[in-house]
Amino acid sequence: MNFRNLIMWGLIVLLSVGLFNLFQDPRGAQARSDQIAFSKFLQEVDSGRVVQVEIRGNNIEGVLSDGSKFNTYSPNYPELVGKLSERGVNIIASPVEDKMPSLLGVLLSWFPMLLLIGVWIFFMRQMQGGRGGAMGFGKSKAKLLTEAQGKVTFNDVAGIEEAKEEVEEIVEFLKDPKKFRRLGGKIPKGALLIGPPGTGKTLLAKAIAGEADVPFFTISGSDFVEMFVGVGASRVRDMFEQGKKHAPCIIFIDEIDAVGRSRGAGLGGGNDEREQTLNQLLVEMDGFDTNEGIILIAATNRPDVLDPALLRPGRFDRQVVVPNPDILGREAILKVHVKKINVGPDVKLRTIARGTPGFSGADLANLINESALLAARKNKRVVTMSDVEEAKDKVMMGAERRSMVMSEEEKKLTAYHEGGHAIVALNEKASDPIHKATIIPRGRALGMVMRLPERDQLSVTREKMYSDIAVAMGGRIAEELIFGYEKITSGASSDIDMATKMAKNMVTRYGMSKDLGTVAYGENEEEVFLGRSVTRQQNMSEETAKKVDAEVKKIIDTSYERAKKVLTQKIDDLHKIAKALLVYETLSGDEIRDLILKNIQPAKLSKKEEESEDKASSAIDSIGLKPKPAL
Repeated sequence: MNFRNLIMWGLIVLLSVGLFNLFQDPRGAQARSDQIAFSKFLQEVDSGRVVQVEIRGNNIEGVLSDGSKFNTYSPNYPELVGKLSERGVNIIASPVEDKMPSLLGVLLSWFPMLLLIGVWIFFMRQMQGGRGGAMGFGKSKAKLLTEAQGKVTFNDVAGIEEAKEEVEEIVEFLKDPKKFRRLGGKIPKGALLIGPPGTGKTLLAKAIAGEADVPFFTISGSDFVEMFVGVGASRVRDMFEQGKKHAPCIIFIDEIDAVGRSRGAGLGGGNDEREQTLNQLLVEMDGFDTNEGIILIAATNRPDVLDPALLRPGRFDRQVVVPNPDILGREAILKVHVKKINVGPDVKLRTIARGTPGFSGADLANLINESALLAARKNKRVVTMSDVEEAKDKVMMGAERRSMVMSEEEKKLTAYHEGGHAIVALNEKASDPIHKATIIPRGRALGMVMRLPERDQLSVTREKMYSDIAVAMGGRIAEELIFGYEKITSGASSDIDMATKMAKNMVTRYGMSKDLGTVAYGENEEEVFLGRSVTRQQNMSEETAKKVDAEVKKIIDTSYERAKKVLTQKIDDLHKIAKALLVYETLSGDEIRDLILKNIQPAKLSKKEEESEDKASSAIDSIGLKPKPAL
């Protein structure tokens, strides 16, 4: 239990005690101990034992001759004062409210109620969250970053040099505005960072905060939108009011698509709260009353859904694209991340960068972290290249599932399936080089052949797509050639799905069909609206859809025949790879090429592994592998 909870429980105890005392008569206990009947009081007066009385309204307090005190309540008895005077009793009389309560008394009497109000406000703040709580529901949730929260500079950002130059200019403008105003330039009002997830948009914003000597506010797009209409707009106004007080300053909105979607889009109209929030944001950025000295930087990976009014110059003057890094960018990113770990001299960052095409900055950071964890698991002092390679396989293909029990028949099927992929990939000129083949289950796959391009591919040729479809078909064809049509398995389902999608894109999106021409064909898309499936028609008739299906099948059949021809001619190579996979389980691309082209076996195994190799060899020989006639 933390200190804050202890304080809270202490306040609750004090509140309980205060409320108990509030409803108690402070003089009750004393009154009960000294209380006497009025008739008894008259008897004491008649006997001369009463020395002094104090009359306050109908309440009488007095002192007897033996020094004891008493109190009683008098009814309407006019002769009482005369009777007391006859007996020589000292009489003191005062009005009922002759004493004003002291300040301390007032505070003590009101303390329980004030404490109750304070506890109620505290719980309301906890329920509402954010600053201000129940009393500040429309206040902005933007946080002012300080250097104490972990300073990030442009030196920590790598691989996105062009994007960094764009935002560096904004920081330079804030540091020395006269340099730009000398030629009549104006400070840009906003910059929109656009790019896929994990490319470093938020990191770039943190670097801007670290480099700029101005206040930096950060907020998420989802922090504006609430269930109550008008709250988001109020928070936008409050955010810009804070910005004006700290101008010049930078406001960063992460995931702006949560609030900046096109107004009135989608079935059933738009969202009133979100649209009012967006309207207020548009006005604050560039409305009748412009905000000078406030630069708005936003990030999104979905620029296509943003409202056009938000993207125009004057609001977001710059749209900075933050793409996935190329090979040089990946190498620079790796240099940043390896500074945090101990790496061995055999780690080649250029080799790692070449083998990770399409990786984002977040993917590369995860790769380096995984390699460090693997090395620590093995009690190593430094991270070696083998650890990085193992981590890369884990990230790209999934973790090994060596505990999974597979029968010998399933292993043979998997080995020939993956061997079929490998043989077709080796014999297709446009195919990417093989990086690794394995029959160890990884992720959701029983085996895998990984291919890596030699360089970053910015576009894909028609020849390359045909080759990729042929490689995808290689696994199913190998199963059919070796084990027969009745023994083919469901293992090719993902290959068939990938080939179908690629062939359909070739026909409908890329214009790679001679019969259908260079026309983009859409499909009937289904959307769910109010629990019902609504079909939205695209520019494709039923007749055209039949032609598209026929073209897709034609492309797949052509690639299927190409792969089947290769495997029929290279059936001996298929046996070599399948046997090697059964023995070694994993083969690198170089080992596969040496095995096929030079007939060089993989590296020498240990004694224990040699025994398993002999068993596997006898198992291969026992099934009498001979090429079956083409089906």
